[in-house]
Amino acid sequence: MRVALHTRVRTDRIEEYEAAHREVPGELTTAIRAAGVREWTIWRSGTDLFHLLDVDDYPAMIAALERLPVNIAWQARMAGLLEVAHDYSADGAGAALPVVWEL
Repeated sequence: MRVALHTRVRTDRIEEYEAAHREVPGELTTAIRAAGVREWTIWRSGTDLFHLLDVDDYPAMIAALERLPVNIAWQARMAGLLEVAHDYSADGAGAALPVVWEL
């Protein structure tokens, strides 16, 4: 399944956010792949961040990562950089943007 998400980086933290994503922990990327993610791309337009995931089962991915220490640490780091963060609780499984049109 493909899932689109929207988050927002703080204006004063854009460079730090981008720098953090140049050094995502290998343990986290391994866990994300093990949770069924084949691809995850993030685009930035100003402070708006648009994520596109190709994942087996998005709610199952959230459940797999929710209590994982490396993900908890990463989300804490991101929380300081973002105005609108991704929710890795069970409620976050409903955060996908609705599809409006496809070709």
